[in-house]
Amino acid sequence: QVHLVESGGGLVQAGASLRLSCASSDRTFNAYVMGWFRQAPGKEREFVAAISWIGNALEYADSVKGRCTISRDNAKNTVSLLMNSLKPEDTALYYCARHKYARDTSIIASRDSYDYWGQGSQVTVSS
Repeated sequence: QVHLVESGGGLVQAGASLRLSCASSDRTFNAYVMGWFRQAPGKEREFVAAISWIGNALEYADSVKGRCTISRDNAKNTVSLLMNSLKPEDTALYYCARHKYARDTSIIASRDSYDYWGQGSQVTVSS
């Protein structure tokens, strides 16, 4: 069983920055793509960003491209999401997730490609 724990969310004003972190209990953490997703009230969970097992950013959602940076530290089993120039529409519960298959970059923007999820960290951006 893999446990993922997100942290770093909060209430900020538009234009501010936040760094979300996700700590993993997975001893094989360095073999998997990790992703960030978010879910706003009344909406479906949507893809935000994904990073390869060696630390290459693979993809960003168009809505966050240029404002977010995904990174990971395999020595610490953590993955982070730095979000700049936050907008009210970024308000959501943010989840980190582990891809189902080791060293696999298939369909990384789909929720169905991930099998372990954290509980989420709330980000609220006021206008």
